Amino acid sequence: MSGLRVVLDTNVILSGIAYPTSIPGRIVGEWKQGAISVILARYILEEAVRSLPRILGGRLSLDEIRELVDSLVFIAEVVEPATVEEPALRDEADLPILGTLLAAQADYLITGDKDLLALADRYPIVTPAAFWQRHGS
Repeated sequence: MSGLRVVLDTNVILSGIAYPTSIPGRIVGEWKQGAISVILARYILEEAVRSLPRILGGRLSLDEIRELVDSLVFIAEVVEPATVEEPALRDEADLPILGTLLAAQADYLITGDKDLLALADRYPIVTPAAFWQRHGS
């Protein structure tokens, strides 16, 4: 898995944090151990801060969540998403995620988002399960 550069969509980060034994959790674990390089954008980090309280159900305070997400900056490369126009993308809120993939020139965008996965024939977009099947340890 070493040397792979990936963008993790917010849903993978959230699932990875909330469910460490899940496939997203294993991917996040590989990231923490330095087995893969993760590229993020501030947009993804801010989305994680907004969504984690709902996912974690009060297990962490908002300050603890912000600290947790802020700590990800130290183990990820943070890029500014490329400006992208993709008429086939149904949800415009996903444009910064796709833009992060393009700006990072990453090997993969790992996501569970069906709107982004619909573009997998044109971009290197995979589900967590497909990524793990190809590259997991």
